[in-house]
Amino acid sequence: MSRITTTKRGRGPAPGGSVKPEGPQTDLEGSGPEGSVLRALDILEALYGNDRTPPEEYSTGEPLDGLILTLLSQNTNDRNRDMAYNALRKKYPTWDEVAALDPAEIAALIRPAGLGETKSSRMSVILARIDADFGGFTLKAMHGWSPEDARRYLSALPGVGPKTVACVMVFDLGMPAFPVDTHVARVSRRLGLVPERTAPEKIQEFLESVVPPERCGGGHLNMIEHGRAVCHARRPECGTCAAAGICAYVAAAGGGTL
Repeated sequence: MSRITTTKRGRGPAPGGSVKPEGPQTDLEGSGPEGSVLRALDILEALYGNDRTPPEEYSTGEPLDGLILTLLSQNTNDRNRDMAYNALRKKYPTWDEVAALDPAEIAALIRPAGLGETKSSRMSVILARIDADFGGFTLKAMHGWSPEDARRYLSALPGVGPKTVACVMVFDLGMPAFPVDTHVARVSRRLGLVPERTAPEKIQEFLESVVPPERCGGGHLNMIEHGRAVCHARRPECGTCAAAGICAYVAAAGGGTL
């Protein structure tokens, strides 16, 4: 799950190799876990540069768009998510049109994203609830909410878990949140930022407690790009990783690859 769309993927510099971070460095002296996280973010930022891109660039300006997009991204890849979303919006450009559909018709249009019946049912309920709560198919009013209230409301919607909530908050509402998908979780554990068996929700809580608000969106995207390009689930390219010098996974392997 990420906001790196199929058209934006690959924006940053080429990963790996003998690249050395040249961006601003964090002073780690006496800084504990927070310093370790920020040092890792510095290295990944030097590679991929997503801190330089305002999070709102990944939003249409309507938080409801981001909510549905992220709902579709669950348990699939970005390419399939985008295919499903684009097919739905091409045939039915407005959310009131989508809300009027039978869930079975929605399911047929979003089939590329998988779990069509489940996602379409949830989408119908979400749209109906938002219409009732906001007097229309928009979440723009949430821009004036506190992060706590926004998180509470979004979390109460069907099928909307911590990752989805965090994506909408950071990219569509401009609120501090650090979504943790499989790539972010893997990179965080391997670097030793959190213990190996830490659950994604707990990783998210930790990162949100130590990462400056303005670095949450870029840090999330940089970790995803690193997980895809270098820190693979199988056969990570540790020998060419710019973060190898601070990596617990590499250290446990004696400088090689486990």
